Amino acid sequence: MKTEIFNQYVDKVTNLFRITEEELFSKSKKTTFADARHLLYYLCSQRNMKLITIQTLMGENGYNVPHANVIHGITKIEGRIKDDKDYVQIIKNIENSVFI
Repeated sequence: MKTEIFNQYVDKVTNLFRITEEELFSKSKKTTFADARHLLYYLCSQRNMKLITIQTLMGENGYNVPHANVIHGITKIEGRIKDDKDYVQIIKNIENSVFI
């Protein structure tokens, strides 16, 4: 079940950032790709996915991410939420559009 949720979030995040799945799971540190990955980590964490589950699902898609990087990404999004109310609405829209 977590895999289906993860895959739906991947679809929503790639559409939002107008990037491909290959770009999302690439090793690139380009801001757009990193921000998209951070949002993906945050959304997954809000669905009570354990960090190891997020790491595993990212790894299955070719992106091996350390535990600390997942935490850092989640923290960055939490900071952005405090500063940007529009970002809050974007997250709510994504969360409401994922079903399972």
